[in-house]
Amino acid sequence: MNALAATSRNFRQAARILNLDSKLENSLLIPFREIKVECTIPKDDGTLVSYVGFRVQHDNSRGPMKGGIRYHPEVDPDEVNALAQLMTWKTAVADIPYGGAKGGIGCTPKDLSKSELERLTRVFTQKIHDLIGVQTDVPAPDMGTNAQTMAWILDEYSKFHGHSPAIVTGKPIDLGGSLGREAATGRGVVYATKALLDEHGKSIKNLTFAIQGFGNVGSWAGRLLHEQGGKVVAVSDITGGVKNRNGLDIPSLLKHKEDTGSLKNFSGGDDMQAEDLLGQECDVLIPCALGGVLNRENAQDVRAKFIIEAANHPTDPEADEILSKKGVIVLPDIYANAGGVTVSYFEWVQNIQGFMWDEEKVNKELKKYMTRAFLNIKNMCQTHNCDLRMGAFTLGVNRVARATMLRGWEA
Repeated sequence: MNALAATSRNFRQAARILNLDSKLENSLLIPFREIKVECTIPKDDGTLVSYVGFRVQHDNSRGPMKGGIRYHPEVDPDEVNALAQLMTWKTAVADIPYGGAKGGIGCTPKDLSKSELERLTRVFTQKIHDLIGVQTDVPAPDMGTNAQTMAWILDEYSKFHGHSPAIVTGKPIDLGGSLGREAATGRGVVYATKALLDEHGKSIKNLTFAIQGFGNVGSWAGRLLHEQGGKVVAVSDITGGVKNRNGLDIPSLLKHKEDTGSLKNFSGGDDMQAEDLLGQECDVLIPCALGGVLNRENAQDVRAKFIIEAANHPTDPEADEILSKKGVIVLPDIYANAGGVTVSYFEWVQNIQGFMWDEEKVNKELKKYMTRAFLNIKNMCQTHNCDLRMGAFTLGVNRVARATMLRGWEA
């Protein structure tokens, strides 16, 4: 099932549990605005090439819309739509004053030079600058983009609107980025994991973890779990996989990956096929890569007791049902990976105030938000007698529905 169908299905189920009015339900599902633009740039050799850019602004009832911009060959309107909708519920679950948005350009970043990427980013910004804004829609990095991309957007946007550091988050520190932002999603995953394990009378120390995807989120989660005494027994990414029943030395593995560009041939573990990671024996499985990795074909192979969804939509609804029957507890993405957007909110607040926080304050506030959100989800689970995914969805959808009605949506 694709991301849009799965997200819409979860939303409709939450709407039924909440007994939402059908007209309000449909209103919440339809995006506020969908933007599609053509971005034509000269390549370094002088030839012209065109790319299609998208921005879907889903909902602004609770505040400015917020969401990443991804550069990826498979960017299409359906995927962007689903991710924008997910952002609406995610920001509501975290209780930060944003709505959801998402954007992207259908391109392959590694096939473009740095100067070509800069030209593409600037043209995209020129096409959408009047539709984004500090109080309207605040982009952030996503797959295929980074702090440098945000710096170009900030510079181009500021040419039209004056210096506006709060227009994007995930910026370089030198341009008003927040301390702690790089580690925020991975750190949030660890705070979420701790909240769930506390609920079950367990702790990170001495439990075993398997991490699928070892990019920014997976590597930070692995590093922090390792520091807190957790045993990371298996890790995989597109280069391959590595396992060690006694626990991998994560700092050494990170250095090995940095030096060689791959997880393969790490002296502190045994190589394995990347696709075998999901079936590894462990207490906690953390998918940190692409969506839809857990499906009806492989859900039966999962041997973990807990799954923490650090990626967006890693579990298909069919896999959800199989895992539920097996007694596996799934902590849903719209809560588990909300650390990134929460610290993006802190960055936006700092930029608007013109007053920056130290990293200790950022991390302390993040822990407070993640812990509070988990307690709110548990309350919804008890109120509606549902699992954690529906607890999170009913929490998020209910907050957006309340804000929409208070603002007078039928007027």
